[in-house]
Amino acid sequence: MTATSKNELPLWVQDREQVIAQGVESNVEWRYGNAPDYSRSQENLATESTRNHLKGSLEAIVENLVRTFEMEVSFKSNPQQWLSIVNDKFRVTTNGGAEYTAAELSAKGTYNVFMADSQHYKSSEESFESSHDLFHSTFPQGFPWEVLEVYSGPPNVSFKWRHWGHFNGVYKDFTPTGETIEIIGMSLARVTDDLKIISLEHYFDNSLFLEKLTAGGKQNQENKGNCPFSSWFNRRKQS
Repeated sequence: MTATSKNELPLWVQDREQVIAQGVESNVEWRYGNAPDYSRSQENLATESTRNHLKGSLEAIVENLVRTFEMEVSFKSNPQQWLSIVNDKFRVTTNGGAEYTAAELSAKGTYNVFMADSQHYKSSEESFESSHDLFHSTFPQGFPWEVLEVYSGPPNVSFKWRHWGHFNGVYKDFTPTGETIEIIGMSLARVTDDLKIISLEHYFDNSLFLEKLTAGGKQNQENKGNCPFSSWFNRRKQS
């Protein structure tokens, strides 16, 4: 599989499944030993997305690029193999905070870069694995992402997005409410002519997100550890 297809769009802005297939062919170093399975995520997107962008539109291209980037950060352990970025120049920030390189992002994980330290989440005390385990168990049905609107095209792409999940698993010691928790944010991506990401700036209210995750209050001690999803999650290592 080549880096472009007959429609001349780079691989990394096509469907993420094609990027995964290319990784299998080229012996990518997968974080958990195997390529990720996004079949459940695709089911959620099909039934719960609020947008259905036309294939080849700017909105679809931006959505595919960010989904590929998220997949590569989460599942490709060697950032030198990430197709979606300019590795030696890449930087990411959240809410005007510290800049992180690709290597630092790969080591810390997206949740630790996005959430920082606060009362109910301390990124400085979480590893890549612990943070992903926590949020995957909090949202056992998945945590999909979609582009809502794109306000400007390359080289400086500004866009609005939506992240959502069903709060059906315990968050730390807090009782799940079953609520669909939605995060709306804005991002600015600076990209190259061939649509690789040079830098990403994310802006969203992470305090509101954590307020919703702690709204159910602490679990009763006698119920602690009896989450119905815990045994399922211990067997799960892929999104």
